[in-house]
Amino acid sequence: MSTTIALFGANGTIGSRILAEALSRGHRVTAVVRDPAKITTTHPNLTVTTGDVLDAASVAAVAEGRDVVVSAVGGGGAEGHVATIRPAAESLVEGLRRLGDAAPRLISVGGAGSLRTPDGKQVWDKEGLPGFLLAIMHAHGDALDYYRTVSDVRWTNLSPAATIEPGERTGSYRTATEDLITDAEGTSRISAEDYAVAVVDEIERPQHVGERFTVGY
Repeated sequence: MSTTIALFGANGTIGSRILAEALSRGHRVTAVVRDPAKITTTHPNLTVTTGDVLDAASVAAVAEGRDVVVSAVGGGGAEGHVATIRPAAESLVEGLRRLGDAAPRLISVGGAGSLRTPDGKQVWDKEGLPGFLLAIMHAHGDALDYYRTVSDVRWTNLSPAATIEPGERTGSYRTATEDLITDAEGTSRISAEDYAVAVVDEIERPQHVGERFTVGY
């Protein structure tokens, strides 16, 4: 069954793969970007529109009548993430609140930093992590803390594995809620393509409304 999706950040590394995955499954996607010229994909089910994830009125305008809003916005470097990730979460929720009971679901791209590691700590507690990476991790953590205060909007936050980068679409992954997923060698990774598969799977078959979950191999 075709779903109508408003996708913020559709021209990013993760957003572009979510866009491709959703279109390949027959969903109708509105890519919401600041500069429509940056979307070079053409597809009968794709509409490109201008919008601002940090403006609640803009969020409400593009979300109205859609089934799902997906936020794959990033911030570039550390300062950009701090300036974007939690403020975007607040703007998205406020925009959806304006639509009341008709508001679509929200699925947002999260971070791995707040996931639990086998020693009972969190990923961001590892010694030696560079400052810029810690800033990005905590920006996502702050957004997740905010989402967890929200009960009147149907939200889902999807944390990737510790390493996410472009790669192969295998269509397979494992899920958890709070614990970092690692393979037999202790490596935590997911391709951006399979992360996108997980996002669209959650769109089609909601399993994690009102919570964070994570994916990895």
